[in-house]
Amino acid sequence: MSDKKAKLTVGDQTWEFPIRSGTIGPDVIDIGTLYKETGMFTYDPGFTSTASCESEITYIDGDVGTLLYRGYPIDQLAEHGDFLETCYLLLYGHLPTAEEKKDFDTRVTRHTMVHEQMSKFYTGYRRDSHPMAVMVGIVGALSAFYHDSTDIADPHQRMVASLRMIAKMPTMAAMAYKYSIGQPFVYPRNDLSYAGNFLHMCFSVPAEPYEVNPVLARAMDRIFILHADHEQNASTSTVRLAGSSGANPFGCIAAGIACLWGPAHGGANEAALNMLYEIGTPDRVAEYVAKAKDKNDPFRLMGFGHRVYKNYDPRAKIMQQTCHEVLHELGIENDPTLEVALELEKIALNDEYFIEKKLYPNIDFYSGITLRALGFPAEMFTVLFALARSVGWIAQWKEMVEDPSQRIGRPRQLFSGAPLRDYVDIKNR
Repeated sequence: MSDKKAKLTVGDQTWEFPIRSGTIGPDVIDIGTLYKETGMFTYDPGFTSTASCESEITYIDGDVGTLLYRGYPIDQLAEHGDFLETCYLLLYGHLPTAEEKKDFDTRVTRHTMVHEQMSKFYTGYRRDSHPMAVMVGIVGALSAFYHDSTDIADPHQRMVASLRMIAKMPTMAAMAYKYSIGQPFVYPRNDLSYAGNFLHMCFSVPAEPYEVNPVLARAMDRIFILHADHEQNASTSTVRLAGSSGANPFGCIAAGIACLWGPAHGGANEAALNMLYEIGTPDRVAEYVAKAKDKNDPFRLMGFGHRVYKNYDPRAKIMQQTCHEVLHELGIENDPTLEVALELEKIALNDEYFIEKKLYPNIDFYSGITLRALGFPAEMFTVLFALARSVGWIAQWKEMVEDPSQRIGRPRQLFSGAPLRDYVDIKNR
């Protein structure tokens, strides 16, 4: 802990609070004793200036466009690694050796099947149910089937729960998709890669053989890496808050899925794709850019800007490259939606209005096009996000449970309701 102190002065009283420094990033003022010493709370809607925990997992510098998993830049991991290697890194804190990687891959692969009785859960939903609604219930129900990994005080059970979560999410997500289109469930195959197996479970049918395209599988794997974790965002904070009560890990992840479902969070790529559909053709981009600049026009550009990034989202460049690879492999390089996206990006990156407001394309700008090209309907986009983010959630949950300084979450409030008043029986008025 630093010897630096922060002073808070209210009227003629002054208090000192310790300043803590991380390895990188802004210092924090430790206000843990603020209420005890001053009788006051801080007021920070959205927690935009509040560090809710200490973490060693993910670091973001939005001003320069940096995203690090355990110190490694996201572009290096996406280019040279695979998703399960990233999972190992997030969970254990270091990249695996060849032997550790082989063992980890095997352990995850052997957990991909779900209890057969769980298939009956899906039939309880309407066929037109949103897949995210299904995922919230199915993931929460895991705690009813795997009692041997819900004791959060047992390190072994915590790790088993972590492996199960990573392994079973693709199977459950694929089952949600298959159920929504009326096709039979497809069992996982242990001879396929993590991403290849997921594509197989989503798109193979009993009537004919299915060959996993390595280019598409690599693209899917890269999408998973890019979405694996993103510091203390809304859904991750939800997982940590739920976990602070001692809730089982499956229930905590279900809470995270529910939060991710919101259009301001995981649903942003679907909104960005719908915006590109609305624009329609490249020659209409200038018209819509003008609409975006007009404060009186309800149109808003989706897929631009970010709550954290004030520079180019580092994931967006990788996603753009991946998008081109997928479209080229499928022979649809002249996709009109991509042409609109490229023209929109070109204007936005050179227009003073966007530069001044730092409205750079984010990952959602390209991911929707890529996922659509892979064959997924828009309703599945957030499910895929949840699948990838599960490892980040479980790593953050595990870190929180093992942190001796963490207590049950209990945010404070600025109360603006009615003051104390006497009860009067309405009947006697």
